Amino acid sequence: MTPPTTIRINPIILALVSLISTVALSQDDAPLLTPERVFSSGEFTLDSFGPARWLEDGTGYTVLEPSEDQNNSQDIVFYDPASGNREIMVAASRLIPDGATSPLTIDDYSWSSNGSKLLVYTNSQRVWRTNSRGDYWVLDLNNDELNQIGEGFPESSLMFASFSPDDSRIAYVQFNNIYVEDLVSGEIDQLTTNGSATLINGTFDWVYEEEFGLQKGFRWSPDGQKIAYWQLDSSGVEFFTLVNNTDTLYPTLSQFPYPKVGETNSSARVGVINANGGDTTWVQLEGDPRMHYPVYLEWAANSGELVIQQLNRRQNTNNLVLATANTGEINTILIETDEAWLDPVTDFQWFDEGASFLWVSERNGWRQIFRISRDGRQETLLTPGNYDAIAIQQVDSEGGYVYFIASPDDPQRRYLFRVDLEGNGNLERLTPQEQSGDHRYQIAADSRFAIHWYSHRNMPTVIDLVSLPDHSRQQLFTDNNSVQSTFESLSKGNTEFFQVTTETGVTMEGMFRFPPDFDASMKYPVIFFVYGEPAGQTGRDRWEARDLWHIMMSQKGYIIATMDNRGQPAPKGRNWRKSVYRQLGTINMEDQMLGAKALFEERSYLDAERVGVWGHSGGGTSTLHLMFRYPEMYHVGVSQAPVPDITLYDTIYQERYSGLLPEDALRYEAAKAINFAEGLEGDLLLVHGTGDDNVHYQGSERLINELVTLGKQFDLMIYPNRDHGIRGSTDGTTAHLGNLRTNYFLEHLPAGPR
Repeated sequence: MTPPTTIRINPIILALVSLISTVALSQDDAPLLTPERVFSSGEFTLDSFGPARWLEDGTGYTVLEPSEDQNNSQDIVFYDPASGNREIMVAASRLIPDGATSPLTIDDYSWSSNGSKLLVYTNSQRVWRTNSRGDYWVLDLNNDELNQIGEGFPESSLMFASFSPDDSRIAYVQFNNIYVEDLVSGEIDQLTTNGSATLINGTFDWVYEEEFGLQKGFRWSPDGQKIAYWQLDSSGVEFFTLVNNTDTLYPTLSQFPYPKVGETNSSARVGVINANGGDTTWVQLEGDPRMHYPVYLEWAANSGELVIQQLNRRQNTNNLVLATANTGEINTILIETDEAWLDPVTDFQWFDEGASFLWVSERNGWRQIFRISRDGRQETLLTPGNYDAIAIQQVDSEGGYVYFIASPDDPQRRYLFRVDLEGNGNLERLTPQEQSGDHRYQIAADSRFAIHWYSHRNMPTVIDLVSLPDHSRQQLFTDNNSVQSTFESLSKGNTEFFQVTTETGVTMEGMFRFPPDFDASMKYPVIFFVYGEPAGQTGRDRWEARDLWHIMMSQKGYIIATMDNRGQPAPKGRNWRKSVYRQLGTINMEDQMLGAKALFEERSYLDAERVGVWGHSGGGTSTLHLMFRYPEMYHVGVSQAPVPDITLYDTIYQERYSGLLPEDALRYEAAKAINFAEGLEGDLLLVHGTGDDNVHYQGSERLINELVTLGKQFDLMIYPNRDHGIRGSTDGTTAHLGNLRTNYFLEHLPAGPR
């Protein structure tokens, strides 16, 4: 036998070869994304901006900028938008409390009406969705006195502090009671004394905050003499319990009132109290306070009346009332109804010194803006035409215009328009035609300038200052050039926005991301990203961080697709959005399936034998529906934080779209994903966080039991104590989940063309 040949290599040469190989590999891989780059590297973190504040006198705006004198601190800088002149209005050094060595960290700030005082929010703590509890300090710009509000109260226990209209006092909520503090004497008046774990003054319970977006629950009267406020009584509402099994030797429990479908709601009412204290005058709203929602409260352009919107529990009737502050008596001036549901009119605005107001209604089939007289008797339609006015941005009474977001010809994009307040209907687009994509604005009080956010699917957000109405750039805040450069260096396939029409005649908008080396003569696996519910669109042309994962998967040989079905909030008219009423989980899922079917018929490169689907929250629910109801179409699914049984979700959201129990019980049964679990044939990964206060892990546990009973195999990942976003205090959760989802599709849905 011939002995083996021994080859000796110089270690230096070996090291050089290794180095050259490493460099070549890194250069070859630079255009490719990895889960680590997507979820952990920070390469695609966008520049922060703000919070910016337009001054009420219209002279300019202020913004936070890094301090040159104080490390890791921020100055508040004033800009004149006309001249571009910059001035440090409040240096960080002026925000150092007595006895401290470093300035306050500014989580948020606001100005008094005359601009002489600054209210700084700091040391904030998370409550449900946002950091709404913290500490407040007031800086007097005239004498540089810096004083803490609510001094002596526990740390980070104040909420929603705000100046009185004359800037002499601050009102805030602390432990569910309302307080007013005099800025000169430091005297604190406690206006309400009955606040408790179940009696809530000046703020809201979990479900009002989550589903109506209500947090601050009090309003100063224009003369500063009174405060109107909400009071919620959650006694009688069942508590939901979250179990923490990991942080202590024995499990710990946290409980909070959470009304599930058909169960008891908090009682809610509105009252008025003197800002110096005294008895509350309660507004005499009609109906059972546990079966109605007072969803909107403001002073009615004077200090004698309130304007309130009150929805019934089914949320298809909105009573707009004026209430006399001194007596609580009401006068109903408008009643809006719908066969499906109504959203609160958060775009409500007074003008003409309270002689009229703006109202938004879908009564004519489109979301239109009306000018209505104070007594509700005279109406002028400001936006005639078959298009939706998506969101009012500003009312310029002096100039005679209302500014709003719309997209009459393209439901995947958003632009700024204006019409005159006289009702001539002359629609004027202000966003330049060449800037296709998604736009939003923060417009100055005099409507001459606006801070402008602009992005599209292949361009991270650009933030600039524009003049109006010509929309010319005055200042660039950030173009996120570093992220854009990194993004451009990636190996990417084409992005295509499309329309598809199903065999039932429903036309949906959507988007594809193709592999970099796409060959239309081959067949590729497709992964559908779904949401499917009324709270959001997936097909909008705006920068989406999750797209990075989609691009990574396209690099591995998948086509990524998404479509907006009926019921999703595209600006396509009332019927589009509300056709899912009491059918959420059925016809919207049929739209998704038939849309996919039509795409497979139209596009031969889509491999109907390799189809995946994934989504989070409502998208997790949609994933279950599609996997269970249409197993012949969808073969691999990743369902994150789903609602398998919609009767386990909260009253306000689910009853709005699915109806009431027991009247609509049969419709609920037809819309529960768990009821169709027997249809599962493909590979399913179920993911949930046990600390999810929104969509409870309870629902996934019920689904687990059902799948086990049915003998259906599936995969499961539980993240202890992670919240609805599947985040948590433990580092690496997001990256771990991203890797998990990536590997699941790679393992069960073969990548690449055939």
